[in-house]
Amino acid sequence: MPLAAQAADGGDAALNALAKARLAEDAGDAQQALAALTAASSLVPDLPGLRGRMLEQAIEAGDFEAARSAAVTLWAGGDRRFDAQLVLVTDALRRADWKAARDYVAGRSDKTGGDAVAKLVNPPLTAWIAVGLREKAPERSLLDVGGRGAPQPAFQLEAALVQLASGRKDEASALAEKVTLTDRTSQLVAVRLAATLDKAGEKEAAKALRGRIALAMGEREDPVLLLPDQPVTTPRGGVAHWFGLLADGFARAPNSNPKVPLLFARVAYWLDGSDWQARAALVEALDRNDKKAGALALLQGAKPPLPPVLVMRQAELLADDGKGVQAVALAERAVAGDKAGRTLLVRYADIARRSNDPRAAERAYARLEADLGDDEFDKALHGSILIARAELLLQANDWDAAEPLLDKAIALRPNDPNVLNFVGYSSIERRKNVEKSFAQIEAAWAQDPQSAAITDSLGWAYFLTGEPEEAVPLLEKAQAGDPGNAVIVEHLGDAYWQAGRRFQARYTWRAAALLAEADMATRIEAKLRDGLTPATTAP
Repeated sequence: MPLAAQAADGGDAALNALAKARLAEDAGDAQQALAALTAASSLVPDLPGLRGRMLEQAIEAGDFEAARSAAVTLWAGGDRRFDAQLVLVTDALRRADWKAARDYVAGRSDKTGGDAVAKLVNPPLTAWIAVGLREKAPERSLLDVGGRGAPQPAFQLEAALVQLASGRKDEASALAEKVTLTDRTSQLVAVRLAATLDKAGEKEAAKALRGRIALAMGEREDPVLLLPDQPVTTPRGGVAHWFGLLADGFARAPNSNPKVPLLFARVAYWLDGSDWQARAALVEALDRNDKKAGALALLQGAKPPLPPVLVMRQAELLADDGKGVQAVALAERAVAGDKAGRTLLVRYADIARRSNDPRAAERAYARLEADLGDDEFDKALHGSILIARAELLLQANDWDAAEPLLDKAIALRPNDPNVLNFVGYSSIERRKNVEKSFAQIEAAWAQDPQSAAITDSLGWAYFLTGEPEEAVPLLEKAQAGDPGNAVIVEHLGDAYWQAGRRFQARYTWRAAALLAEADMATRIEAKLRDGLTPATTAP
């Protein structure tokens, strides 16, 4: 029987509730959808699929009690889906009911061993539950994963955390010492382990581990690694930390379903809302699910005060919301003092630029430049900073101030195609140093002929130097590589016109008009009416 027909048994009220729920789901309003589904469930409680939808919307809305209620009903009815299992395990851990937690883990065991997610979830979960049950060697489920070989480094480090929670400091220190940090996940677990070793009085072991973390990180400033050190000392905290880690990892996986990191981040936060990693993971998951208001709410008024990296994230969300003045003020607070890393300064500069505050951006760039050395990494960063500073000046039509910065960027990065292209295009579009600029763009294109932006620059350089026949095939190639770029499409239309291909020019300008913003749209409208003139040629 169709769903609507079954719902009709509950009368018009049930049908209306389901319709409201669907509209709210489509609008991304999880709270309204959950309210409507709850109303429908009171009228047609046995409607197939209803409890599953309620569980999904409760997770999205962050309503733990509603999620728990839906999960209990699903589980009792034999629908042992993964999200229900995680919610029920979370509920058991919150109540310190270790036996119930273990039963829920066992209640959905993968007999074939083929569930990739379960392989990441079950060993740490089983270990932390065993700590709650005060079993001997609770870390076995983590250390036995590799069979005859060693388990992955993250599992070994998690096992050391479990040993510390069991009061076995010497064993934990010894295990931590022999693990090689091979990947990002192992580094993130190592940070928590170092903090926990410190708390347990194992200062030397913590210091040695931090040294290896720094060595593994190299020059990177990972946002999660910038969070404050927090020890992991309880089963509930251990599971929260691991679920937060999984949420972050799944969010970074290419083409991942955004609902998966949201599920893990929700349960992590429900387990321990004071864990910065869990909070950060939930912020990112909400943002990926188009729930910026919820992400901001997690960061506003947090106690204790937010760490700088999360203050910066709050600033970015405000900038996304068009609140530039507030965003810049928060970003400046995030980089206050002498210890702001490069990553935060770069993000501060980006917020300032997006908020049309060139002075704040220049302050960020000045601090970044003052911290640079002479190695290749720093030279590359310096070149990018010089280009960014020059771009701000060019936006203010100050060519004289921008030109020496462009020259310095070329001197630092003479073979960087992006630097060559930016400098050459910035010069030639202003009809400055045309011959030299043309040569720079050609050099950039020779190194990266597949770049639509660089191909456009070369085609436009030919147009500006009076060779539209040479420009057209290059601009056609650029447009094929980036068909949604209004600048490239307008350039192609101008080149068609100059080459005598008037019908194609008008057709292309119409396409550009569909993509154009205000100033470009006005210019294209004039071209469509009067044809190409010096006044309406693309800048």
